[in-house]
Amino acid sequence: MIDAPQAASLHQQLREFVAAGSTEVTPHDEKLLDDLARVLPAGYPVYVAHTPKASPDDIVRVALRLQALGLTASPHIVARRVVDPQRLRERLHALVAGGVEQALLVAGDLATPTGPFTSTLDLLDSGVLRDVGIKRLGVAGHPEGHPTVADEILWQALERKQAYGKASGLKMHIATQFGFDARSLTTFEQGLSSRGITLPIHAGVAGPTPFTKLLRYAAHCGVGASLKAVAGNSLSLGRLPHLVTRSDEMLMGVYRAKQATPDSRIFAPHFFAFGGVLETARWLRAVIEGSFELDSAERGFVIKS
Repeated sequence: MIDAPQAASLHQQLREFVAAGSTEVTPHDEKLLDDLARVLPAGYPVYVAHTPKASPDDIVRVALRLQALGLTASPHIVARRVVDPQRLRERLHALVAGGVEQALLVAGDLATPTGPFTSTLDLLDSGVLRDVGIKRLGVAGHPEGHPTVADEILWQALERKQAYGKASGLKMHIATQFGFDARSLTTFEQGLSSRGITLPIHAGVAGPTPFTKLLRYAAHCGVGASLKAVAGNSLSLGRLPHLVTRSDEMLMGVYRAKQATPDSRIFAPHFFAFGGVLETARWLRAVIEGSFELDSAERGFVIKS
């Protein structure tokens, strides 16, 4: 049984943790942006994912609309999709003129780049982002590794990105992929510490998504060992307490990973919407407002109706 003061404290801590988080949209969700702005708290960070069928101008347009609606837009910049560096610079200037101050850099999964950049490091080294007015950059983190990139290369890349942030004065953070086992996040944080990487971590959490749909997205996103463990034990997850599949359980796992280390760099959760933009936003709003009840084991919670 949870001690009442302890439960009240954890309840408030989770509210504050989610309030510091972020979520995402795609250009496909453009028609929902007005509703989204009415649900999410003012200023809440919203990433604009660059999906395969979207153009860079789509990303700019949606980001500017989010910013105008009072949210904090964070457009994706996909290195392998940059055709013209000068055109990218112009788009960044347009974003900054519209109040956008942060972006997320990802390499992208195109086998053949459409332009001169094969990685986010290439993009950073090019100087395209220099002096355009962007103040904060997110970079990708992979607690369970990457399907095609060796772990040591990933670590070296994060070291170089941190060095770039320090040299340029840009504030950087790591936005991680989600997973079904929070232990991988703890191991990831230990790896960062051993290499002197102190960037804040925005830990990925899946928003409220049906289990079968979540598995499909996880496979597409390259989620590693925890996906194999969940898929291989889908009928006996109750006997594997380290594996979680619900949003509330994932969030609790991330928060427990943060609590486990006194100097944890886990700063906030990032919620992947997987097409359920408004459903995720309403869930976040309910948590932020405290409209949820912890279960007796503190493993998860339920949203109050």
